[in-house]
Amino acid sequence: MDRHATAVWTGTLKEGTGKLEAQSGALKGLPYSFKSRFEDESGQAGTNPEELIAAAHAGCFAMQFSHFLAENGTPAEKLDAKAVVTLVPGTGITKSVLHVTGTVPGIDEGTFLALADKAKAGCPVSKALGAIEIALDARLA
Repeated sequence: MDRHATAVWTGTLKEGTGKLEAQSGALKGLPYSFKSRFEDESGQAGTNPEELIAAAHAGCFAMQFSHFLAENGTPAEKLDAKAVVTLVPGTGITKSVLHVTGTVPGIDEGTFLALADKAKAGCPVSKALGAIEIALDARLA
C-alpha cells in the first residue's frame, strides 16, 4: 500500500514559502516556511516536517499499542499519545519521545509498560525512524 503527499516550495530557503497536501485531503494547501520550522518555538507560524513526523509517530504508536493491549485481553478504554520530535539545526532530527497515558482496565503496571515498549519498537513509524533515538514515557491513568 502506498500513500503520498506533495510539497510545493517557492523562493529561497529563508524567504520562501511552501504548501503541503496529502492524498486524504487532511492537508490541503497547508503552509510552511523557514520561520515555522526553525524560528517559531510556539508552533503558531505554520506547520513543519518535524510536527508532521510527530503526528505520524504518535498515531502509529497508539494504534500499535492498542493492538497489543487487545491481544493481551486488556483492551484500552483510551490511549492519549504524544510524540515530541527534536530538531537540532545544523544536525537534523535527533530523537522522538513518545508520551502515553492509558486507561486500561484489568492490567498491571508491569504488563502495561512492557506492551508500551513493544509497541514503541514495533510500530512502522518507529522502525522508519530507526536512525534516531526513540524514548518512551508510559503511564497508567
